[in-house]
Amino acid sequence: MNQEQLSKISGGNGFVAALDQSGGSTPKALRLYGVTEESYSNEDEMFDAIHTMRSRIITSPAFTGDRIIGAILFEQTMDRRIDGRDTGEYLWSVKNVVPFLKVDKGLADEADGAQVMKPIAGLDDLLSRAVEKGMFGTKMRSVIKLANPAGVDAVVDQQFEIGHQILAAGLVPIIEPEIDIHSPEKAEAEGLLRDAILRHADQLGEQQVMLKLTLPDEANFYSSLIQHPNILKVVALSGGYARDDANQRLAQNHGMVASFSRALTEGLSAQQTDDEFNSMLDQSIQSIYDASIT
Repeated sequence: MNQEQLSKISGGNGFVAALDQSGGSTPKALRLYGVTEESYSNEDEMFDAIHTMRSRIITSPAFTGDRIIGAILFEQTMDRRIDGRDTGEYLWSVKNVVPFLKVDKGLADEADGAQVMKPIAGLDDLLSRAVEKGMFGTKMRSVIKLANPAGVDAVVDQQFEIGHQILAAGLVPIIEPEIDIHSPEKAEAEGLLRDAILRHADQLGEQQVMLKLTLPDEANFYSSLIQHPNILKVVALSGGYARDDANQRLAQNHGMVASFSRALTEGLSAQQTDDEFNSMLDQSIQSIYDASIT
């Protein structure tokens, strides 16, 4: 493991940029960016378009390790290049931003008020490629919709089971059991989730994982996780909250930093000039940074 990257994640000021929209969410991300479905005629052209968008973000003068400690990449982004370098190498060598890889393959059907991950075929091969490509860690997402103990346990058990496989490959997993912000039982689900994570974290020995959690209803609700010696960092997902709302909620949770996706790219457009684009991205990054260092 890269000790410099470990120090950057554990002690650096800033947030984690989520640039990992995959097949299902790519058209929406492009639409919000001003690139409609008529602009591409097949999946390859769609992924070319999203890589152009991500490259524009990553190469922007606003996007640096001064305010961004890490970035989560989609597999195709890891395999592509920016300015002649592998994306992960560019992020770390040029921008001083620690690279992570999204490894999940989407969600299974809902059961017990939750969606576990679909099986991740070829995970060992993907993890070894991630190590070769300079990734520090991974990210994988499940979703909790109701305060059902069976559903919450199924999500957390699966996340930590695969997390051990990722740790064995020499990578740090970001465990993301998202709670749907529209859940009628959100606060109750948060209590079940916190307890389930603590049970698993207590059994990690010397190893550390990261967590990516929905912003909680009660400020500092996850402080016991943030302070846990086996949890390297707790980052927050915006979960559909608009950027200003997400920032406001995040600022109330001390020690929790952002890992926003849609809230990061809000207001960016393919039609903007570079000056307009960079200015909007700079404002976005600054507002998320400010909320992350409270």
